[in-house]
Amino acid sequence: QLQLSESGGGSVQVGGSLTLSCAASGLTLDTYAIGWFRQAPGKEREGVSCILSSGESTVFADSVKDRFGISRDSAENTVYLQMNNLEPEDTAVYYCAFRYGSYCPKELNTWPAWGLGTQVTVSS
Repeated sequence: QLQLSESGGGSVQVGGSLTLSCAASGLTLDTYAIGWFRQAPGKEREGVSCILSSGESTVFADSVKDRFGISRDSAENTVYLQMNNLEPEDTAVYYCAFRYGSYCPKELNTWPAWGLGTQVTVSS
């Protein structure tokens, strides 16, 4: 059974850091594009960042450039989202998703499988 599981969320203060993990079972993450997305209360889900099987990464959201970084540990079959200098606007449920392909689309309906999400809350 293919499954993604996010972890690492929590509550932090402004300026703090968190590292989210996206662990996979039933699939090898190296062969897929893995995306991180988030959904804030009352808002639509949006793309945050994506990493391809080649290791190339894309940042979807300008608001996280220079603060968030995506990486992959093949041995652990896990993709990480390192989040630094967190802001209250980063408060959201963060999801990871995978798709087979060589590019990272923003359109949510192009990502066929998703995890259940992990909550990140940033307080001032």
